[in-house]
Amino acid sequence: MSALEPRAADTDTDTETDTGINADAASPVPGAASGGVLGRTYRALSVGIVSVVFLIAFEATAVGTAMPVAARELHGIPLYAFAFSAYFTTSLFAMVLSGQWADRRGPLAPLATGISAFGVGLLLSGTAGSMWMFIAGRAVQGLGGGLVIVALYVVISRAYPERLRPSIMAAFAASWVIPSVVGPLAAGSVTEHLGWRWVFIGIPVLVVFPLALALPAIRRRASGPADPAAPVEPYDRRRILLALGMSLGAGLLQYAGQERNWFALLPAVVGFGLLVPAVRGLLPPGTGRAARGLPSVVLLRGVAAGSFIAAESFVPLMLVTQRGLSPTLAGLSLAAGGGTWALGSYVQSRPRLEPYRERLMVGGMVLVAAAIAAAPSVLIDSVPVWTVAVAWAFGCFGMGMVIASTSVLLLKLSAPEEAGANSAALQISDGLSNVLLLAAGGAAFAALGGGAVGAVHGAVEAGASGSHPGAFAVVFLPMAGVALVGAWVATRVRER
Repeated sequence: MSALEPRAADTDTDTETDTGINADAASPVPGAASGGVLGRTYRALSVGIVSVVFLIAFEATAVGTAMPVAARELHGIPLYAFAFSAYFTTSLFAMVLSGQWADRRGPLAPLATGISAFGVGLLLSGTAGSMWMFIAGRAVQGLGGGLVIVALYVVISRAYPERLRPSIMAAFAASWVIPSVVGPLAAGSVTEHLGWRWVFIGIPVLVVFPLALALPAIRRRASGPADPAAPVEPYDRRRILLALGMSLGAGLLQYAGQERNWFALLPAVVGFGLLVPAVRGLLPPGTGRAARGLPSVVLLRGVAAGSFIAAESFVPLMLVTQRGLSPTLAGLSLAAGGGTWALGSYVQSRPRLEPYRERLMVGGMVLVAAAIAAAPSVLIDSVPVWTVAVAWAFGCFGMGMVIASTSVLLLKLSAPEEAGANSAALQISDGLSNVLLLAAGGAAFAALGGGAVGAVHGAVEAGASGSHPGAFAVVFLPMAGVALVGAWVATRVRER
């Protein structure tokens, strides 16, 4: 869920403009003419962009529920992690591209292009005849998702006065709660009665409403360059090339991890060679060694998001294949997480807890580690399956505190002229860690027999064994260890 939730954008600068807020500027009280994000001035825009986030949230929860069945029917269980990480791999490049595109031409074009690519990717996956075609569809989705996430933040920066931005951001977080409950239930029911393909094919229909409502409002309030009179800056080709190299390098490392033979060494070396200079050029100096302050904030974001998402991606598959749950029930095991995530975000926002932010982040990472470590306990038949739901609710509460706090600290530690680049680094750390840890988890899963997992509802296909607890344990337990490392990194987020 977290990896798809909109976060700080790659806008290159943090310049606030008055574009689209003339009504407020003319009022003695900023925003008085609008009456809030749902007032007359901002209603159409707010409903439109929140609908976009709602669509992304619904897709994330629905697709996660249908994925185990899709992978089994496409004979692609060994490539299961690829179906998730392909999204994050292409989104890394799209985030950097979208930031530069939106800064120079306005957010309208990257947002419209991103939503369209998102829908096309869903259709490609829904009509795929093989697992690799399915993964290609997920990659196209990632391009769209990366464009959309960054463009949305540029819209907020340009269209809303500063006093209304916390409200629209709160609406973004709240828009995940309903999909967390409804998404798994709806997707599970469709998967069981109509087939998994209809989950992917049906979601693009929902794209029409956000496009029809949001794009005209964005055209009126936030289209075009921030300063139409200023010369348009050229694209930073070096930054775009670094982002492309990072995506290609991450993809090659994933491929090498899945192959597990001597021939895989070549793409692994090439991927590593592309990835290292890209990371060094796009992340703050000292990130790799957890230097105090900003570098540790950026690193913590990646450690938290990567460990949690890598583990969460395997929860539905584990419950379906090892405990015989239906796709609906497996997806609902994660449903409470949307509410507790929002609760964690709310708790960290309380002013009286600001002096204890570092402790909250340490505690949040401990909760995440405990939740990930507790999840594979259901591989023991005597452990009730609802243990996962309870554990994940606590883990999401911890993630809510940590993810929101990293965004708060990032802006606190960034000079105004550095806020855009540092926000991009936070986003890149998040997406890249998702890719690398999913690739590592997927390789370990396949190496320990995960490719033979093929049971659904307790039925075992010919030649496939339905019981491979070690393949799942080798994913969850190392990720719990990574989350514990995150608890240590959280002690270094403040400058001394």
